[in-house]
Amino acid sequence: MKVGDITAVLESFAPLRIQESWDNSGLIIGSPEDEVHGVMVGFDCTRALVDEAIEKGCDMVVTHHPLIFKGIRRIDGKDPVGAAIMQAIRGGVAVYAAHTTADKVITGVSGAMARRLKLKNVSIMVPEEDGTVGLGCIGDFPEPMTGEQALAYVREAFGLKVIKSSRPLKEPITRVALLGGSGGGEIALAQSKGAQLYITADISYHNYFTPEGFMIMDVGHFESEVEIVDIFVEEIRKKFPTFASYKSDALGRSNPVHYFVM
Repeated sequence: MKVGDITAVLESFAPLRIQESWDNSGLIIGSPEDEVHGVMVGFDCTRALVDEAIEKGCDMVVTHHPLIFKGIRRIDGKDPVGAAIMQAIRGGVAVYAAHTTADKVITGVSGAMARRLKLKNVSIMVPEEDGTVGLGCIGDFPEPMTGEQALAYVREAFGLKVIKSSRPLKEPITRVALLGGSGGGEIALAQSKGAQLYITADISYHNYFTPEGFMIMDVGHFESEVEIVDIFVEEIRKKFPTFASYKSDALGRSNPVHYFVM
């Protein structure tokens, strides 16, 4: 098996051509011609994930977030990114990321959120090309619910400890927009699409001053996107059922944001 065989599977699911211009999806370390005997799939490419891959005999790591995102002026083992890069190169581990590519397919990040909430009549929120790809999705709750009911429903569906929310609506909510990860820039768009509730992450303070009939929930960046790891594993195993592909054992502990309930 070659690295290119694995990347071909991932790019069939989430094509590189649809990534955002600022993104760095694709093969970040390694060559498509490198031999690969096992793949470790995680959310962020950290030194710990690379170590786990090496321990399992994997010579390729696949993540959602790119290891190298912005320009790097130096590679320093004391820096988390530098440490992961150095360990991957030392260990002969190829590194691949499917970031906004996986955000923009309906079977990817936002679609997984919609399935978790059992939304009906789901479509892409920001359609591109022929309407089959784009950021976010929008759909209807299985049945109308108040803001308080929606908070409880979302919290249970995502297994959350906390939710940051604007003032809960009293009137019934039906239409819901979703965007995994940092979705603050699409608030006005979600509202313009008829959403009464917008669920995303990384919302800034002033955005919680919402207009009448509109509500925002921030469920956490990691929490909104982490299901994509299972999807990547499933795609690889679907094509290569006997190949050594693993989901990180430490995935549930890899969220860099820690919550403290006193």
